[in-house]
Amino acid sequence: MSNNKLIIFDTTLRDGEQSPGASMTRESKLRIARQLEKLGVNVIEAGFAAASPGDFAAVKAIAEAITNATICSLARASENDVRRAGEAIKPAKSGRIHTFIATSPIHMEHKLRMSKDQVIERAVMSIKTALEYTDDVEFSAEDAVRSDMDFLVQVFDEVIKAGAKTLNVPDTVGYSIPFAWGERMKELIATVPNSDKVIWSTHCHNDLGLAVANSLSAVLNGARQVECTINGLGERAGNASLEEVVMAVRTRRDIFNLETSIDTTQIVPASKLVSSITGYPVQPNKAIVGANAFAHESGIHQDGILKHRETYEIMRAEDVGWNANKLSLGKLSGRNALRQRFTALNIEFATEESFLAAFNRFKELADLKSEIFDEDLQALVSDESVSKVSEHYRLISLRAHCETGVLPIAKVVINMGGEEQDAEMQGGGPVDATFKAVEKIVNSGSELLLYSVNNITSGTDAQGEVTVRLSKGGRIVNGQGADTDIVVASAKAYLNALNKLYNKAERAHPQI
Repeated sequence: MSNNKLIIFDTTLRDGEQSPGASMTRESKLRIARQLEKLGVNVIEAGFAAASPGDFAAVKAIAEAITNATICSLARASENDVRRAGEAIKPAKSGRIHTFIATSPIHMEHKLRMSKDQVIERAVMSIKTALEYTDDVEFSAEDAVRSDMDFLVQVFDEVIKAGAKTLNVPDTVGYSIPFAWGERMKELIATVPNSDKVIWSTHCHNDLGLAVANSLSAVLNGARQVECTINGLGERAGNASLEEVVMAVRTRRDIFNLETSIDTTQIVPASKLVSSITGYPVQPNKAIVGANAFAHESGIHQDGILKHRETYEIMRAEDVGWNANKLSLGKLSGRNALRQRFTALNIEFATEESFLAAFNRFKELADLKSEIFDEDLQALVSDESVSKVSEHYRLISLRAHCETGVLPIAKVVINMGGEEQDAEMQGGGPVDATFKAVEKIVNSGSELLLYSVNNITSGTDAQGEVTVRLSKGGRIVNGQGADTDIVVASAKAYLNALNKLYNKAERAHPQI
């Protein structure tokens, strides 16, 4: 591989899914995987095949559907995990197994309860087993940031001998700072025998807000693969943000002198899709993909931009996909126009009936707002998939009333397990009253952790997209709902979260 090529390894579907409540369905993962392929990602870590039958099925489905990216499954350094990963990626045109084991003293003593020799033995075994399925094997030394350097060198030496092609150095707990992380990468490449025979990778968490900076420091010191996620999604404070890494390398060619395969105009569409599916909104001041990323409020800045864009902008908004949704649809748009737009958005329907259902929902929405943009269609399909979560609770009707000086009141009718039940409650606002009415019926015992509202597009007729995060018995789920009526959207989101609590089994994910 050319030394001026930077491999982009996206783990949104694996590490990103570890964000509380961000668990995705197989269909949602497929939609994101297709967008990642369109984006030009080199490696898609599709999941952890051994975690559950659902994860295995999702990895396999992505392996079958994606042809222009390597499909990867994570596996702990155990024979069962590796073999499940190998079976899941079998259909892939290009498949990878990514196996890992912890190498830091604190992990080896308290979590693994293994000696150094046992860790090395397990690592080598996992590499050799993975090679039975693919010649593209990646090894990660979990918690490398707190691992002894001499032991890291020893482990990496042995896995190279065993046949690993990519070595990943993870800052699992987001502990490092850029200078130290760059030095660690530089020292490993200089010290590990045959280091020039493998690709060095970095995987940084954002606990100190330094994931992107640490990743770029590793790149400057020899790493040629960066593991990252769309919107920086991930465990705890998240991972290195794909869009920030890519645009930093692209904007500062004078420093990095590296190329990626990323079509940067697909960054914003990917960001919006992931946000819509996971229920994790993008903060307005988020670099590259935030709503304010290219906004200028200061008069001095505005004057400078009008005279010469580069006075205050180092990138063009259109280069990362902003303003790409100019084509709008309306109530006069037909099935063919809608079908073509869905195809352009990588949205596929299993049957003609499901497309017609989406078309009918589109027509209903078109009666409520004058223009329908790509974001509306994404939300429409997401809302449709939300409604297909096995529905123990389903909204039949909602009436909310509020006026100045009078306590708001809401009456809801819900189908619960096949029976319609209704309740009426007062609250501090129409949404509060609605949630209280729902709880009077379902008595879920859950705790509301988050209530978030975002407008999908601009204008007073825009759809509102609501995210509700509920917790019960140690499980955390996100619920989503979209509607031009924000109270209705809120009720949909709340019931969607309740259905997830009712239906879904808990899953555990490893972390690197």
